[in-house]
Amino acid sequence: MTLTREVPLVPEHSALLFVDVQNFSAHKNGTEFAGLPEESFHKKYGWYFDELESRVIPNMQALQTAFREKKIEVMYTTIESLTEDGRDRSLDYKITGFHVPKGSWDGKVIDQIAPKGDEIVLPKSSSSVFISTHIDYILRNLGVRQLVISGLITDQCVESAIRDACDLGYLVTQVTDACLTYTPKRHDHSLETIKGYCRQVTTANLIEEIQNA
Repeated sequence: MTLTREVPLVPEHSALLFVDVQNFSAHKNGTEFAGLPEESFHKKYGWYFDELESRVIPNMQALQTAFREKKIEVMYTTIESLTEDGRDRSLDYKITGFHVPKGSWDGKVIDQIAPKGDEIVLPKSSSSVFISTHIDYILRNLGVRQLVISGLITDQCVESAIRDACDLGYLVTQVTDACLTYTPKRHDHSLETIKGYCRQVTTANLIEEIQNA
């Protein structure tokens, strides 16, 4: 038997994880972009928000709908401290200046893909959801062996989630057109460097796959 990452999803052993698709970093009023003059904002983040609004969020919505229809677990992680002052944040987040207080608007999943019912949302205070939450424990309790990842930022928290999930024994699928970072060069480089850890598919191909499962 040949071992491979190119394994179609088995719905009852799969889950979809949205990484950091939250107001902090996916809404123009998010704190990540606070204080930037309009000209500077458009110069630095114009492409990112154009892609996010025209292509990436619609792909995320399509994934979310398809997975819900198939009764496949849909989960979310967001950058959000367990405290209001952020004293529990990782040292890296403190150095970087990421501060999303407990219960804040910045820490909420964006309205376009808001969680529904009792879908699981895990606040994290480090780059990897596997480091600062108990997601591994939860996934194993759910019987999940195949993890689909979509989200922000491709070359940061998305990559961290993929690597750690892979090392923990999950088969990982990255939805390439439902992830995004701040420049096309960074996004493409990330997809190229992370492909050794996961299966990479497009939104349309993955939806077709699970509909035929």
